This record gives sequence, C-alpha cells and structure tokens, in this order.
Amino acid sequence: MNLREALQDKTVVGDGAMGTLLYSYGIDQCFEELNLSHPDEVLYVHQAYVNAGADIIQTNTYGANYIKLARYGLEDKVKEINTAAVRLAKQAATDNTYVVGTIGGIRGIKKQAVSLEEIKRTFREQLYCLLFEEVDGILLETFYDLEELITVLEIARKETTLPIIAQVSMHEPGVLQEGTSLAEALAIIEKAGADVIGVNCRLGPYHMVQALESVPLPERAVLSAYPNASLPAYQDGRFVYKTDANYFKASARALYEQGARLIGGCCGTTPEHIAAIANEVKGIKPIEQKSISIQEKAPASPEEHKDTRPHLYEIAEQRPSIIVELDPPKRLSTDRYLKGAQALQEAGVDSVTLADNSLASPRICNTAVASIIKQKFDINPLVHISCRDRNLIGLQSHLMGLHTLGITQVLAITGDPTKIGDFPGATSVYDLSSFDLIHYIKQLNKGISFSGKSLGINTNFSVAAAFNPNVRNLNRAVGRLEKKIKYGADYFISQPVYSKEQLKEVYEATKHISAPIYIGIMPLISSRNAEFLHNEVPGITLSSEIRQRMEACSHDPVLSQAEGIAIAKSLIDAAINYFNGIYLITPFLRYEITEELTHYIKQKTQTDKERKVVNGSHII
Repeated sequence: MNLREALQDKTVVGDGAMGTLLYSYGIDQCFEELNLSHPDEVLYVHQAYVNAGADIIQTNTYGANYIKLARYGLEDKVKEINTAAVRLAKQAATDNTYVVGTIGGIRGIKKQAVSLEEIKRTFREQLYCLLFEEVDGILLETFYDLEELITVLEIARKETTLPIIAQVSMHEPGVLQEGTSLAEALAIIEKAGADVIGVNCRLGPYHMVQALESVPLPERAVLSAYPNASLPAYQDGRFVYKTDANYFKASARALYEQGARLIGGCCGTTPEHIAAIANEVKGIKPIEQKSISIQEKAPASPEEHKDTRPHLYEIAEQRPSIIVELDPPKRLSTDRYLKGAQALQEAGVDSVTLADNSLASPRICNTAVASIIKQKFDINPLVHISCRDRNLIGLQSHLMGLHTLGITQVLAITGDPTKIGDFPGATSVYDLSSFDLIHYIKQLNKGISFSGKSLGINTNFSVAAAFNPNVRNLNRAVGRLEKKIKYGADYFISQPVYSKEQLKEVYEATKHISAPIYIGIMPLISSRNAEFLHNEVPGITLSSEIRQRMEACSHDPVLSQAEGIAIAKSLIDAAINYFNGIYLITPFLRYEITEELTHYIKQKTQTDKERKVVNGSHII
C-alpha cells in the first residue's frame, strides 16, 4: 500500500521534532549538516520515532536549501546533505514506514527579505535531490507565507506524482499572518494540488484544535496536524517545552475528531509524544463528517478618533503644501519647542513632522510631543517611525497607540544604525525593513494585526516613505520608490537637496510617479554646519558652490545665517516649479528660520498662482 492509499484508509501517525532531540543531546549547530558529520545521532532519532509508532518519518532536511545553508557556509553541500538525509531515514525505516522528504519555508514575517525567484531556484535544487533518492512523498512545512507555499507547491506538483503534504503555520489560531483564514488557505492549497493539507509548528495542541474547528473536511485531500508540544518557556538561555505525553494523547483524539488523518508533532515533541499519539489514534478509521464552528468575522468598525482633515498626500495633490520637521528636544525642557510649534502652525504649515531619534540619538518621545502639539495647537503631526528601536511587538503597539491618540500621519523608515549615535553599543533591532513596515501599517488599515489577528477596528494611517536623491545612481533610488509604492506608500519625503540642477534631475527621474514627493529643503546656518552635513551626515550632499558661499561669510554668524536663508529661498524658487510639496527641515530648533521660509513660500505661491509647472504638475 502506497502512502496515498494509506492516508485514505486509516489515521496515520507522523514523527516528532528532530532539532529538539539533537539540541537536548548538546548539539547546537546546523542540524542538517549533522547528516554528514554525526549520522549516527540522526539515525538514532529516526529509529526512536519508528519504534514509538510513527508510520511516516521525515528527512532531516528542513533547512537543507541553498539560502539557509549559506548562513553556515554550506551552500555548496545541498546535494550531499539531502542525499545523506534520505539514506539515513530509509536506513531507519521498516517495511511499514514511509519516508517523506521535508522542505521548510524560507520567508518569515519579512516578505521582501527573499524574492520569489530566489525561493524558486533554491526550492528546485532541493526538490530534485530528494526526488532522485526516491522518497515516498514530499512534506512542505512551516510556511507562514501563503504566496510562498503556493509557489513551491505548484512547482512540486509539476515535477512529481508523489503525494505532497503541505502545511501552513499560524501566528494566531485560525488565521495566517496576512489575515487569510485557515479554512480559506487550506482550500487554496488543496486546489493547488496538495494531497494532504494542514498545519504545523508555532501553536500547541489546544490552539491547533481550536483552529481546525472552523475547517471543513476537504473535498479531495486529507487533513494533517503537527502541533508543538506547548508554548515554549525560556529558562537558563534555552527554550524549554512541557513534555506531558498524556496530554498529547488526549490532544491526538481531539485532532482526530476535527478530521486530521495524519497526526504528528513539531517543536518540543519527542518519541514519548509520538507513542502517545500512536496509542490513541493509529490505524483507526478516519471520520467522514464533522460539524463546523462558524467563526464569522465581525465587520471592522469605523475608525476611532478619525481626523476630518485630509491626509498630506491628498493636500499635495490639490495645492502647494508645506510640512516642517521640528525634532523633539534632546533635553527635557519643552518651552522653546512648543513656542516654535505654535509659530509654525500660525504661519500656515500643513504639518509638523517629528523624527524618531534621528541619527540614533535619544530625544523626547515623538509620540508624546506629537500628542501635546495636536491637543494644544490643533497641529496635524506627522510621526516618524523607525524600525531600529522596536521589535514587531513594539512597532504594532506603537502604531495602535498612535491610532488611539488620533494621529494618522506616519513616515516609515528603517532608521540610522545605533553605531553612529550616542550609544554605539546599543542594539539595533530591525525586525522589519521600511518596506515591511509600510506593508504592515497598511494591513492595520484593513483591521488586521501584524500576526493576522483581527483588530476589530480599521486604522486610518497614511504612510509616507523616505526618498534619498543624493546617491550616485538616481535611477536605482527611483526604483526603491516604485517598490515602496507596491508595498503601500502613499507619498514620499526626500532628504534635503542643495542644487537647482539636482532638483530638475530629480523631477525628470520621478515625473512618471503619481505618488506625491515632498522635496527636502534644509537651511544652513554656518560654514561649519555645511561641512558637517556634506562630509559626515549620511544621505546629504552639498554642491561646491553652496559650500563656497557659506565659507565666504564664515567670519560672521549673522551673515552666515542670512546666506543660508538666501540659499534656501533660491532652492525653494526652483523646487516649486517642479513639486507641490516642500519639506522644510528646522536646524537646531531655530524655528524662526523655517517660519520665515514658510511665509516666503506662502507669498511666493500666492503671487504666482497662475504659474504653469514645467511639463505638467508633479504633485506629491
């Protein structure tokens, strides 16, 4: 009887974790490489699961692909490692044991970290290795990203007629990380050609049973479930799982009652867990019908604290718009800051933007300051959000807090590394890149959390993204803009530009982009300031002419500041011919400078209302 036939006639028992046992033996390295260096240990684990009653054992190849092996410098050993893995599993198998070749998911929550083209290439290489060794089936497991799973499943289905087991992983019971329900995802997987569809990893038996309650029996495929032993605890620097085999026995019965015909274990499970499963459900006739617990999605409520004012990108699409960056203070005194914010509001800016510890130097929390100026002066704040200082949990919590405060304008940035700031030894988190952050903020706008769970209410964020035109290859920078638009960016805010010629170059390179661009203008205050920006600050380049002009008046601070303002005005004159959005950056909390420039822009645009923008309006 082949594996496909066995799954139709009876409940089949899978094996448990490989890494958990190897780790418990004190082996803490690339587990897949152990197929070559410690084959006896791998063989022993397989034999233990066979003796415990597993009908199916999986090869020790979860991460045996080019991308993951490259982390250990083993990318040239893909064939050797996969070949050895299949042979070890077959050596442990009896006449009644099926060996499936395991291929693990690559993408985590950072979708953009690995392209689908890279995944396709590395998947095919590993798949061919496993098929060449004549496994009894293919197991695709721990796929958090449904797009990735469908992509590789379709490749596998074209390459082999062997049974394919395809399993997704959930951050939250019943939903995948992008919000797709488990029932919907499994239906899609079945349609793509999988013979066995199911779930594994991340969740223990309780939540896995709960998730399967809303999943109907498949029309053609069969269901599988490989839960973790439990939620892990962290003790003495190690992850530890509870190991109550009796609990797993009862859980196996519950999974069976939800229609699972293939039941095994994932992280934290041992031969004792598999023996408990086998004693409870091995070989019994699968259920043929089940009642479904319908979990209706509550419609997302209207946005709370919704600001009736238009978003900044909407303003820039209609008329010239001015936003001013006024960074929160580095010290605890806020009097001058608040005075400046009020002056800018009275000058008519559309928003005050607040950086998120720019240059990795701590300032008063920009959310706290944004909340104060919104309440005191009715300012529409734009809060920068850096990926550097917060993990996924902190980022989502931060955004939920902004929503609760009624702050809806955000700028998503990766953030300057900590090594350039006040605490070079501090940790840079970077759970997400700016691309990922943009995507997940837009997911919150659908009422879906980062993990896929319903938030009950849609947020109403508009998302700005950063644009650095001060690079050698401007076309490459424009390509990043296009990519950020695909991830959901509504508009862009640029690094400061210090050349009229460069302003035109930027316009020509970006005029095909419909998303608005706020062009950065940062007034200089001294020659020393100019040299520092040019030579030491990432993303800022000054022309030789401007540096010379600032040097010529370096003997007089008043003249230096006046010259800096004059340069800024000349740049503004050029910028408003190409862009509807101007982004003024306040130097050293000298808000009087950006206040003066705001008035200048207002007067300029008012007296030149009839101006025609070169080659049509490029609105940001």
